[in-house]
Amino acid sequence: MRISALLFDLDGTLLNTIDDLADSANYVLDKLGFPLHTTQQYKYFVGNGIPKLIERCLPHDKQEYKEQALKMFIEHYALHSEDKTAPYDGIKPMLERACEMGFKLGVITNKQHKIAKEVIAHYFPEIRFDYVRGLDDSIKAKPDPAGALEAAEMMGVAPENVLYIGDSSVDMQTAENAGFTSCGVLWGFRTREELCESGADFIVSAPDEILKTAGEI
Repeated sequence: MRISALLFDLDGTLLNTIDDLADSANYVLDKLGFPLHTTQQYKYFVGNGIPKLIERCLPHDKQEYKEQALKMFIEHYALHSEDKTAPYDGIKPMLERACEMGFKLGVITNKQHKIAKEVIAHYFPEIRFDYVRGLDDSIKAKPDPAGALEAAEMMGVAPENVLYIGDSSVDMQTAENAGFTSCGVLWGFRTREELCESGADFIVSAPDEILKTAGEI
């Protein structure tokens, strides 16, 4: 099997977004008079889309505020999504090298599709991504494989030729459901234990190891 495409998760894999996500969620909780959470806690709230993040950060007995809180979050995050967010160290050089090596590059994320496209264009203007797929009404959130398989199809590659790179069990499950080879990263929001337990085919601790892994499969 030869890997010809690298398909990336976004938050926790390419970009460290957790501080801005946590700040916006805590802003909402503070305005509603609910307890706040630590950034570490938010690492386990994210991963399944913003509505699920809001559900998880709200008190269990205050879920009736979910719709209001979601609207407040989206409005606040739209203005503050770039305050602290940045690519992880080594990501841009790795992506540049991947382009030089001829890999097709894609992104599949549970971020809203429009926001995902804007984020990629803002933080990686020099990188040629072949396809970016965020969440909209036409597909289900990861780990449903629909968006990931659409990305592979649009990049013109078969599932067995895709290395899917992510930082969480949601990503490893997405890869398995889509028939991709999975690669877990240790610089993101979750642990080695979670990645192992969710069936990661490979685990890397630095971005340049992604290319070495892809080249050896």
